[in-house]
Amino acid sequence: MTKEEIIRLARGANLPSCHTTHPKALERFAALVAAAERNKLAQWMVSLGYATGHGDAMEDLLEELEWQVTESWSKVVVASVEAERELIAQSMDKQADLAADEIDRQWAQEMAAAIRARGEK
Repeated sequence: MTKEEIIRLARGANLPSCHTTHPKALERFAALVAAAERNKLAQWMVSLGYATGHGDAMEDLLEELEWQVTESWSKVVVASVEAERELIAQSMDKQADLAADEIDRQWAQEMAAAIRARGEK
């Protein structure tokens, strides 16, 4: 929320006229509200294990949070794909162990190797 938006809200709340006629008082009020909201968001981010970065505005905090969430989800997706790939390769290893002949065994071993190799590209 911008300083101007907070001032508009303060005026809309019908604060005593002595405050609404003094722009400096409204600017101080806007700064206090903005700082309180930023601190509230920063505390929430820290409570969830996110860093707050070095920004002084809500937008800075939200950009930092968005980056960290995207980074976290990217790591989760990559780890999930890697785990699934390994489970499939292990399934092919079992097929190789159960193969009735050498051709089937070799095919299953090659498939397991190829699946694992996809994770190394």
